[in-house]
Amino acid sequence: MSKGKVSYLKEFTKGIWEDNPVLVMLLGLCPTLAVTNTAINSLSMGLAVLFTLTSSSIVVSLIRKFVPEEVRIPVFIVVIATFVTIVDLFLKAQFPEISNALGPFVPLIVVNCMILGRQEAFASQNPLGRSILDALGMSVGFTLALLFLGMIRELLGSGTIFAIQVMPESFQPWVIMILPPGAFLTLGFMIAGFNWVNEKVKT
Repeated sequence: MSKGKVSYLKEFTKGIWEDNPVLVMLLGLCPTLAVTNTAINSLSMGLAVLFTLTSSSIVVSLIRKFVPEEVRIPVFIVVIATFVTIVDLFLKAQFPEISNALGPFVPLIVVNCMILGRQEAFASQNPLGRSILDALGMSVGFTLALLFLGMIRELLGSGTIFAIQVMPESFQPWVIMILPPGAFLTLGFMIAGFNWVNEKVKT
């Protein structure tokens, strides 16, 4: 595999593992902790972030040479807000139950530090191809972290995954898992496990 192909592959995979926005950089924790009480909510939020981050990275990369340095942050926010509005209206029109479940956390994607940070640190300084790969990798890493967190919390808190009964009828749900403390506990164990695996891989 050529050096260029390896470099492009790394742009994508870094967000999934070594620079995972949730498990490594601890970004976007507000929606991570708030909406992951079920797997479907976690997946929906992850896909909303994927669409927003990828779309805004494309636009920012294309216009990066035309935006004056003094107004780049306001311009980035306007671009992000445009795609967040599209996502918000789409969910309200097509999936009202999910929209209600996610509540204000979809509009709050506008101020998600992960998305704005990728525009400032990467998309505004790199060509279109790399910006797309970076956005996709970060989005997939974010979505996988949310999905795994949501599946654990739903399984232990309700006995289901994607509303499908998994645990036996005799299982007593751990109510704490669908409450905010359950989100903190589960995320803490996930980060600890992630770090443990990393240490094992290094040795």
